[in-house]
Amino acid sequence: MMAGLLSTQYNSTLSKLKLLRNNPALSALTNTQRKYSSKDGAGIEYLHRSVVPTMHYQKSLPRLPVPKLEDTIQRYLAAQGPLLNEEQYSNTEKVAQDFQSGVGKQLHEELVALDKKNKHTSYISAPWFDMYLSARESVVLNFNPFMSFNPDPKPEYNDQLVRGTNMVCSAIRFMKTLSAGLLEPEVFHLNPAKSDTDSFKRLIRWVPPSISWFGAYMVNAYPLDMSQYFRLFNSTRIPKYKRDELLTGDKGRHLLIIRRGNLYVFDVLDRDGNLIKSAEVQAHLKYILSDPTQAPSFPLGVLTSENRDTWAGLRQKLLDAGNGEALHLVDTALFCLCLDEEVMRDHIHISHNMLHGDGCNRWYDKSFSIILAKDGQAAINFEHSWGDGVAVLRFQNEVFKDTTEKPVVGPGSQPAAVDSSSAVCRIEFKLNEELKAGITKAKENFRAAVSKLTIDAMEFKKGGKEQLKKKKLSPDAIAQLAFQMGFLRQYGQMVATYESCSTAAFKHGRTETIRPATIHTKRCAKAFVEQPGQHTVEQLQGLLNECSKYHGQLTKEAAMGQGFDRHLFAMRYLANSKGMALPSFYQDPAYAAINHNILSTSTLTSPAVSLGGFAPVVPDGFGVGYGVHDEWIGCNVSSYPARNVHEFLKCVHKSLEDIFTVLDGKPIH
Repeated sequence: MMAGLLSTQYNSTLSKLKLLRNNPALSALTNTQRKYSSKDGAGIEYLHRSVVPTMHYQKSLPRLPVPKLEDTIQRYLAAQGPLLNEEQYSNTEKVAQDFQSGVGKQLHEELVALDKKNKHTSYISAPWFDMYLSARESVVLNFNPFMSFNPDPKPEYNDQLVRGTNMVCSAIRFMKTLSAGLLEPEVFHLNPAKSDTDSFKRLIRWVPPSISWFGAYMVNAYPLDMSQYFRLFNSTRIPKYKRDELLTGDKGRHLLIIRRGNLYVFDVLDRDGNLIKSAEVQAHLKYILSDPTQAPSFPLGVLTSENRDTWAGLRQKLLDAGNGEALHLVDTALFCLCLDEEVMRDHIHISHNMLHGDGCNRWYDKSFSIILAKDGQAAINFEHSWGDGVAVLRFQNEVFKDTTEKPVVGPGSQPAAVDSSSAVCRIEFKLNEELKAGITKAKENFRAAVSKLTIDAMEFKKGGKEQLKKKKLSPDAIAQLAFQMGFLRQYGQMVATYESCSTAAFKHGRTETIRPATIHTKRCAKAFVEQPGQHTVEQLQGLLNECSKYHGQLTKEAAMGQGFDRHLFAMRYLANSKGMALPSFYQDPAYAAINHNILSTSTLTSPAVSLGGFAPVVPDGFGVGYGVHDEWIGCNVSSYPARNVHEFLKCVHKSLEDIFTVLDGKPIH
């Protein structure tokens, strides 16, 4: 009965879920209506003390639905329409229909049966972990994204030592609040006046966890999955041959710090699990920042940028050479703090530094690293297999809020008079000639890879979210349309496009793909770019409207687990795990083409985040990080030599100019 009720409720009302957006490489959920407010008086140990326990809703979260096969095929063909000519489409349609009535039907039924047996999770969770952990490419550029912090509004608090101390202390307070079950649950409030109130929280905390989701649902609030949060701390990805492993413990009390490629640790928690004094954290960080030890000729961190099988082999050699204890310290550290020597010149420099850096002052396998430049510019770079950025963004928002509103040290604070030389340990590694050669080779491979990457940014200042909403247009739809128009203007074609959307409204949800290249964006882009004089302003406005409506529908479907990408992926994974021959559907060149995502896009707006970015997912692609703000639209875009990112951004800017001109009721030329 409950399953039926859930299904009915989701069909009738979850359509009210607004855009829960997430990234590929940058998967992150934000909304201005999600506040993490709670009582003060939380003490130095905790950020706050939530009335509702952190995991109160987890047990009763609805399950991610497996879409109907006919819906998936229909959505897949709709997404293929704008990318294929008539002959190609006709062939793909036949292949898809054969799949639907043949082997696809069998795979779908098996997937549904398997899902029913595993009610504790989602059908996509295990295959998605497996996809990430089995990938053999370097995590650098291919997977790890970054999100940079806004500077502290008080300039004097952006000093590297001051900001570093505050960030470490706030990060540990977040960890302790989470592990004590006192962190506010992640909830999407559609009517915060009703659901984000003390009286509702006091009531809902007494509703048993097995049905608490329904209580929130009754007041239009949607609790989100928090199953990824435990992987934030004491976690790392361990390279193994063919498939990596995730290691998460809760025993480590130490922090990993990297400076000049040297690795250090010190305990930030005492034996009782309490945060050491902030003045002691400051003293230890000051000691590390003033350590005269030169950069090592063979920095270990660069190995984490290698091909995963290569790194797995070298890690085994490190263990064989007697480095087990040293590696254990790295793997079990709470998180990694990278103290960089450089001052950031501009946004482009920040993007390169936070996305990849020099390869030597990083440990890319840690669940996340806080990177802090000499001038206090800060960012998070995170390993992507364990989560989609939902937990990372929440962490980033909380740390930014805590460090800026309740800093534990300031410019006048004096470090504690403690013996940091005994508290701080610089990790020494025993290296033989084979390991030294492996590190040298890893450096060469790293430099070759990052030298091919170009990043550029653009700010469109003539309009943003406010103006678009007044015209009843989806801001995200218009941004995505501008990318389609820009690419058409530059290259004369429509290409496979990926926009990531969170399915965190469901238990163990990950992401679903929105496919922004549609018949509507194709029609509209061609009208604006190729035939501007052939349409009236009203006709062009009508085309914008159609794009917005259809994109809104796709977004809603994706947020409710009703896309087609994950379903097709799960069936392919199932066929592979059974040792079946690959069905002809998956051998269709059109299937390969739509999954060769030339435009990989992810959006992010948050008071804590300045910009986010990631590399293209294919050699001839663009990695498009963007944000639609109240009065402006920003893009941070990466490319390899096969594409010209500077020209692309000019074309996107021109597209936005044309769109806003038409919205003002003026013709374009």
